[in-house]
Amino acid sequence: MPELQTPRGAARPQAATDGPSLIFDLSREIRALRQETYWQSGRNSKTLVKNHDLRIVLTAIEAKTTIHEHRTAGRLSFQVLEGRLRMHAGGKEFDLPQGRVLVVDSGVRYDIIAIQDSAFLLTVAWPEDES
Repeated sequence: MPELQTPRGAARPQAATDGPSLIFDLSREIRALRQETYWQSGRNSKTLVKNHDLRIVLTAIEAKTTIHEHRTAGRLSFQVLEGRLRMHAGGKEFDLPQGRVLVVDSGVRYDIIAIQDSAFLLTVAWPEDES
């Protein structure tokens, strides 16, 4: 197993984010996010998978914390693992309790407000290169 190294200025050791197979204990990952220094700001994230066409990011966020407007060129899915979120996307408001999944098309602006302490998976799928 390769040795994990902590890059200068990073909060955690680097872990493999691509390969033929990856497996994660999401409950353990969420607990770890809430114990890191960055959690003091009200949210903390970790990229679990990073490929040229797919990214999966785990985020833990405290109640009453906002992630201000974002958008991306890839199609998104938000899967709420814990808590409850409110999202605005494409001019609509969505209530997202634990167990709910929302898919947002590419280029759509969105923001997130944590109604409760929450954790979610953000999956980004980029379109195939058409060139």
